[in-house]
Amino acid sequence: MELASRLGSTHGGFTAGIVSGAGAGALWGLVFLAPELAKGFSPLQLTIGRYIAYGVISVGLIAPRWAMLRRSLAPGEWLTLSWLALTGNTAYYILLAAAVQIGGISMTSLVIGFLPVVVTIAGSRDRGAVPLRLLVPSLLLCAAGVFCIGWKAIAAPSSGDVTQQLVGLACAVGALASWAWFAVGNSRALSRTRTISAHEWSLLIGIATGVQALVLIPFSLAFEPVQHSAGDWANLAVVSIGIAVLASMVGNALWNRMSRLLPLTMVGQMILFETLFALFYGFIWEQRLPNILEIAAFGLVTACVLSCIAAHRGNRHGAAG
Repeated sequence: MELASRLGSTHGGFTAGIVSGAGAGALWGLVFLAPELAKGFSPLQLTIGRYIAYGVISVGLIAPRWAMLRRSLAPGEWLTLSWLALTGNTAYYILLAAAVQIGGISMTSLVIGFLPVVVTIAGSRDRGAVPLRLLVPSLLLCAAGVFCIGWKAIAAPSSGDVTQQLVGLACAVGALASWAWFAVGNSRALSRTRTISAHEWSLLIGIATGVQALVLIPFSLAFEPVQHSAGDWANLAVVSIGIAVLASMVGNALWNRMSRLLPLTMVGQMILFETLFALFYGFIWEQRLPNILEIAAFGLVTACVLSCIAAHRGNRHGAAG
């Protein structure tokens, strides 16, 4: 009876983790649209706007619990929060926004789509991880899916010369490396920190990110033009607050919840939802239907996630037996 109860609880947590990961991906996909919605602003300005809003909202929400949380956090955890804020938010979004503006959404989606492979390999030795040999079909499907997503953009770029495409590609690769580092570090930090909820952890990262955004303001004022109309600034404020609430607040909270419910190898696969939703939002923005390669990509990426879920369920049931 006790074993049956434990297995039922584990199954419920596994399903809840997948749903949370899908929800986070749906909200994070919106960040690919932000550079287009506020196109007149630089990646640095977009980052400052988004994360100042994230920081201010985080301070307001965490204020009632601040005294208790401050006692719960060790000095080393503040350092962890700072580098997680840098790799998962500040540096990542500067590079992502630059990649979207220079190289386009398709190319950026291609590179970011490889995050599951990178994170899965990095977490293959963590506790509860599925052996890599069981994930080979899933990883191959993932590679095929993201190849289809970016083939048209790489083979025949719609705009910009080769140098511009290479710069955009370099920014996308930098964003990939930065967020992969965050995904692995954040999952491991959450597994060590059980006295703080996933939502509170997200708010603390938001505060650290807001401080970093404030530090970036002098650099933006010194090196970037501020000649925008009042309407442009109002548009940036709306986009920044919207992305801060939906992607940074709610999306991060869902992701942190999932990170506590699923092993790191499964966490890596959940990032694919961001790629899928980013493409879906892109089609709506461009007012077009997907082409054959993009339809194939949707099918391959979906099969990748289902294959990975099957591998984890099989491994878990084998361990329980």
